[in-house]
Amino acid sequence: MYNINQSTDTKEAAAIEARRNREKERQNRFFNVRNRVMGVDVQALNNQVGDRKRREAAERSKEAAYGTSQVQYDVVVQMLEKEEADRTRRLAKKVQEFREQKQQLKNGREFSLWDPDQVWKGLPTYLSYSNTYPGPASLQYFSGEDLDRATRLRMQQGQFRYNLERQQQEQQQAKVDENCADALSNQLRLAMDAQATHLARLEESCRAAMMCAMANANKAQAAVQAGRQRCERQREQKANLAEIRHQSTSDLLTENPQVAQHRTAPHRVLPYCWKGMTPEQRAAIRKEQEVQRSKKEAHRQAEKTLDTEWKSQTMSSAQALLELEEQERELCAVFQRGLGSFNQQLANEQKAQQDYLNSVIYTNQPTAQYHRQFNTSSR
Repeated sequence: MYNINQSTDTKEAAAIEARRNREKERQNRFFNVRNRVMGVDVQALNNQVGDRKRREAAERSKEAAYGTSQVQYDVVVQMLEKEEADRTRRLAKKVQEFREQKQQLKNGREFSLWDPDQVWKGLPTYLSYSNTYPGPASLQYFSGEDLDRATRLRMQQGQFRYNLERQQQEQQQAKVDENCADALSNQLRLAMDAQATHLARLEESCRAAMMCAMANANKAQAAVQAGRQRCERQREQKANLAEIRHQSTSDLLTENPQVAQHRTAPHRVLPYCWKGMTPEQRAAIRKEQEVQRSKKEAHRQAEKTLDTEWKSQTMSSAQALLELEEQERELCAVFQRGLGSFNQQLANEQKAQQDYLNSVIYTNQPTAQYHRQFNTSSR
């Protein structure tokens, strides 16, 4: 009565078709008299066992290669950690030796500020430690007199020479340390490159071994598959010959209709020996088909009559709906006209009231003097 065309999904249709094909293949394999074996499918089980063994062998080889690479990575990490620890220890040792040799307390630049013998060193050179500091009355010390100028100049020159030599040594030591660090970094980089090259060679060898093992397994599987197919072809050829011999010597190809009758139930036939229907059976089937055709035609006529009634009822309903919509539009127009007249009347009344207020009530407008007086009184 109502036909709705729905587009099927191509992916769903493909999936359904694939499941249907697999089911047909499974049924053909199960119901094939030549290859059917009572019990389990030994060939399928053997194929599953072989696939599982190959998968386990591939996983074991992959795990072995991964373990080898992991061990190599651990060795490289241990070597790098050991090299870093040795480098840190040598650097700390050199820093400690430099502090012990070049950064002594007496060689500091600020040692003269907190020297414990600074007071005795500030006395005149002609006084001994046992004498007291003379005053101005002794005529041995005068303001502005510099008795130790020559000694002080020699000490300043020596201190300047010492500072210059120490700076040169520090620069040389820094350059040596930098060169040593560069050399160590170069050695470490070379070691890492060599280790990476070695790991790459090991990985390549493992990959080659895996490929070789896989190729051998594929060859062995291909050989087993070829032998199985050869045995299958031989068995199929034997089965075909046996079937041809059986068909040529049995009653299957004969035209005897008595062969298809069942021995214990004459009303039943043997499907594998049945040669076709008799004219009486075909006439009965055609008669039954004619009866079914007449019933189907009567059902079609009934459906057609029902469809006609539904269409007439739908048209009457649509006509009634149109009449209701027309009445609704007329009522809306009448309401809009009444609402417009009422709004016009309200507008006229509001205008008359506003004119009355402007002409009668609000005629006396306040002046500026009134506002000034109002402000003065409010203050």
